[in-house]
Amino acid sequence: MSTATRILGVDPGTRIVGYGLLDHRQGARPAYVECGVIRLRQEDPMPVRLSVLARTIAELIVEFGPRVLSLEAAFHGVNPSSALKLGQARGAVMAVAAERGLEVAEYPPAYVKRAVVGHGRATKEDVMARVQLLFGLARAPTADAADALAIALCHVHAPKLPRRTGP
Repeated sequence: MSTATRILGVDPGTRIVGYGLLDHRQGARPAYVECGVIRLRQEDPMPVRLSVLARTIAELIVEFGPRVLSLEAAFHGVNPSSALKLGQARGAVMAVAAERGLEVAEYPPAYVKRAVVGHGRATKEDVMARVQLLFGLARAPTADAADALAIALCHVHAPKLPRRTGP
């Protein structure tokens, strides 16, 4: 019997970062492990928030031992300043994962929704309900945690999509 691959999904942000962990064995349904959010203080300067984010992701990696980090790919927002800040958060998460030898995978938001809900225009509520159903959770995770679980789940369902970044 093959060992499970533990996947850490991250929905990056500069104030609230969702994370979700699942185990996947070839030929079996993914198993829920943990999910939650990392809350960063808005009043802290960006370098402090990025440091807290990196440290917390590192702690999750040490505690849960994932082999893969799956995260939402950058998308072009309406506000260039917000897109830049989101890119900084993504970079902090990716750097920590790379330092610890994790495979890093990225998926566009619409692809994640399509892989989990069935169409790329799913709402936050659709994703929350689907994640709750798929993992048999007593209640739906918060929107950010559900998105992170969906991103991890997308990694399981998208083996043919080019997703690896870095060397």
